[in-house]
Amino acid sequence: MTFEVDPLIALGVMLATATTDAAYVFFNAAVVARHRVRAANWSAIWYLLSAFAVISYTEQAIYVAFAALGSWIGAFASVTWLARIPRMKA
Repeated sequence: MTFEVDPLIALGVMLATATTDAAYVFFNAAVVARHRVRAANWSAIWYLLSAFAVISYTEQAIYVAFAALGSWIGAFASVTWLARIPRMKA
């Protein structure tokens, strides 16, 4: 097992998981709001984005660290963004 890190792959994994987690947060927000089409769209985007990260880090375990960092960044940024949107009263 080698621990050579390709910086472009590491960056790609981090960005893919950040975007994946953001899509996951938006998916959950759409589900809670009962927006079926929006939830279905975010679900599809979520699965498409996760493919790159999974394929990349199954070859090198070190990329899991970049995936975790990207995941944290994506969830933090998307929840921060959602918190700025005023809630609609039902």
